[in-house]
Amino acid sequence: MAIAHRRIGAGPVRVVVLHDWFGTSAHWGSVLDHLDPAEFSYVFPDYRGYGERKEVAGRYTVAEIADDVLALADELGWDTFSLIGHSMGAKAAQQVLVRAPQRVEKLIGVAPVPAGPYAMDDGTHALFRGAAADPENRRTILDLVTGNRASRHWLDGMVRHSLEVSRPEAFAAYFESWQPLDLSAAVKGNTVPVLTLVGAYDLALTVDLVRSTWQALYPHCRVHVLPGTGHYPTHETPVAFATEVEAFLRT
Repeated sequence: MAIAHRRIGAGPVRVVVLHDWFGTSAHWGSVLDHLDPAEFSYVFPDYRGYGERKEVAGRYTVAEIADDVLALADELGWDTFSLIGHSMGAKAAQQVLVRAPQRVEKLIGVAPVPAGPYAMDDGTHALFRGAAADPENRRTILDLVTGNRASRHWLDGMVRHSLEVSRPEAFAAYFESWQPLDLSAAVKGNTVPVLTLVGAYDLALTVDLVRSTWQALYPHCRVHVLPGTGHYPTHETPVAFATEVEAFLRT
């Protein structure tokens, strides 16, 4: 079956972009206006149960996302490509790397969930697990990861979008997949060039956490802190985000 996706650009540098737990291919903020369409080809798929693929049934797992990414690359005729993964999408991008390391040119993790299990205390785990059914849990999480700095209007819009564009069972199942999944042994020592972009105000995926996880596994991993943003630099600091991404991809 054809895999629904959005595309920006027709340039020679090919990039698959994977959204976060709350987002979709259409919900990347104004950063989409700042990507270079002449130099790059960006492809944004939706996960099963989300966005344009909301009615597509699935297991709703990270492994399934990786399978669909590789199937989409085959449909496009892309033998090799780079990956950008935001938050949960970074875990999925690493699963793609495990499945097909020879096809991945570069890897960018944005506010990236690490390869290993994402540690949570009981209260945090209950907060995240309950977010599938409770919009207030979603709002609390979004407020936390943006450093308790975002406007009420923006938070309300993000919650509303996540509720409208994802199936509750898919949202719940993806959490049960990405949070405990351990890909550490499978990626350790992989020499793919890696850039991680960490928001200075992200209270969940902090720079210390990213350095202790990503840099411990990938010998060619660079950690860059984006000032003025939390977990959503594509919304909070889109020009700075696009600049860092494209500088890394073109080197």
